[in-house]
Amino acid sequence: MAVTDLPSVPLDEIDLTDPDAYVDRVPHEQFATLRREAPVFWHEDVEGGFWCVTRHADIVTVNRDWETYSSYRGAVFLWTPDDLEMSRLMMLNMDPPEHAKLRKLVNRGFTPRRIRELQEVLARRATTIVDEVIEAGSCDMVEAVAAELPLQAIAEFLGVPQDDRHLVFKWSNTMIGSDDPEYASEKDETGQTAETMAASVELYAYAQALAEDRRAHPRDDIVSDLVHAEVDGDVLSDTDFNLFFLLLAVAGNETTRNAISHSVLALADNPDQRAWLREDPARWEPAVEEMLRWSTPVMHFRRTATRDTVLGGQAIAEGDRVVIWHISGNRDEAVFTDPYRLDLGRTPNEHLSSTAGNHVAFGGGGPHFCLGANLARAEMRVMLEEVVGRLGDFEVDGPVQRLRSNFINGIKHLPIAWSAS
Repeated sequence: MAVTDLPSVPLDEIDLTDPDAYVDRVPHEQFATLRREAPVFWHEDVEGGFWCVTRHADIVTVNRDWETYSSYRGAVFLWTPDDLEMSRLMMLNMDPPEHAKLRKLVNRGFTPRRIRELQEVLARRATTIVDEVIEAGSCDMVEAVAAELPLQAIAEFLGVPQDDRHLVFKWSNTMIGSDDPEYASEKDETGQTAETMAASVELYAYAQALAEDRRAHPRDDIVSDLVHAEVDGDVLSDTDFNLFFLLLAVAGNETTRNAISHSVLALADNPDQRAWLREDPARWEPAVEEMLRWSTPVMHFRRTATRDTVLGGQAIAEGDRVVIWHISGNRDEAVFTDPYRLDLGRTPNEHLSSTAGNHVAFGGGGPHFCLGANLARAEMRVMLEEVVGRLGDFEVDGPVQRLRSNFINGIKHLPIAWSAS
């Protein structure tokens, strides 16, 4: 069955909360049914229920209207965290004006000079990463290639010793993969695992030690910039910095790694697109945007209604959870022609805040537009240029193992083979 012939699913059989439904592939037939029949759909779950928003236009509306759809009130995760007050201290879970204040401070680390310097380093590191696998003729693309550059980027960006980068990999895998048996064990009554809690504590403590070192011994790095930054009298507290470090270490690692992994898999499955890409370097810019649409590493975020409102013809009550599914918006037939086809020259498709025809892999505009969007684009391009340019007609060489998660569209293992010559 072609993906363009997705069957309808009875609405009473829709279940987007079950992580098992994502192990083999994204359940696109469920999302397609909802876009067509119930684009703002009341979805029952363990907390009573939430509004499931699946159309591109409604996703953009929710993401931009922070006054009606709050990140702070219940945090951005599908189920309300037990440590809600602590979660609210993280920038991801803030609303303006507090979000804007913290973002201004954090932006001090994302200056054009810093990003430019990092891009130059990453291009060299991408070459080295491929150097280390090319003669073998095969590898697990996730562990050997896709994971390496984001980890090295984060280490370089934050001033973490390169030898410690795999600690970040381990901690972030454990925190994001709490539903996957490869990374975590049975959950307790709070919905957490011992491994998840331990990883959070260790990463938090690591950030604290790093900040203390830079306050005492400033360097020409981003951590020093952040811990000494001041904007309109505001500075980053220890908690602010530690939670931002945790956010960047996890989000910056997981999302870019999975975007690269999905891109390699898509290029292996679409050799005509791979050949088209090799013909002209100018084609990389639209190609990266299409691969972001295709991969959509973060499948959803949650908001909480701050007042009674109407969306897609449905009456939403104050306090209701409203979950926007980026993975569905990026396959919306009303926006993308033939959305289940990889089209590296697709246009319009660049993620701009003012254009309706663009992907929502970075959110969909609004105050929470991904802070590291340009860094992620740069990492994807330099790594994929090396893979496409040097690994020939690579192909999938074994079973692809996906992450058991309804939140992260993840690939754990991707065996790839190529001609070593």
